[in-house]
Amino acid sequence: TVEIDGRQYSLEILDTAGTEDFSAMRDLYVKNSHGFVLVYSITSQATFNDLDEFYNRIVHVKDIELHGSPPLVLVGNKNDLDEERAVQRQVGQELARRWKCTFLEASAKRQLNVNEIFYDLVRQINKAANKPGGRFHRDLTGGYKPARQARPLNPNPPVNPPQGGRRGRKKDPCILL
Repeated sequence: TVEIDGRQYSLEILDTAGTEDFSAMRDLYVKNSHGFVLVYSITSQATFNDLDEFYNRIVHVKDIELHGSPPLVLVGNKNDLDEERAVQRQVGQELARRWKCTFLEASAKRQLNVNEIFYDLVRQINKAANKPGGRFHRDLTGGYKPARQARPLNPNPPVNPPQGGRRGRKKDPCILL
């Protein structure tokens, strides 16, 4: 659970760790995900080079021609190891411009920009959910079943919340890959 803009969200994060195992299962995760975080190490050109394959898979499964680009954040991780940098910041920024997504450099080790990645992604998901005709809206034929909007756990919290337990609190998870 994370608080973003004064509201609580439950995020379900699926980490594929770049593995090719269970690719059919991964396509199902992509199809059902609300947003994506693609991460590479700034110390490894190979991890950066692998991004196109993952992005193309997302584009194929999510059918951006029909539904538009999904919420996405491109992250250059390990920016605490700048002296070992193999991928320049400008290269990551250019890829993000090409994909029309947010770009951040982060350090999981130092907790730099880690929260900002998820804040930005949830804001993108909410923006897309409120856009008429966008990815999260049902088409007129009813043929497209939209993913659920990232919603607060409790959009109208009671003045005196009930004590002892979690009754009355509905969770609506936001699925990220």
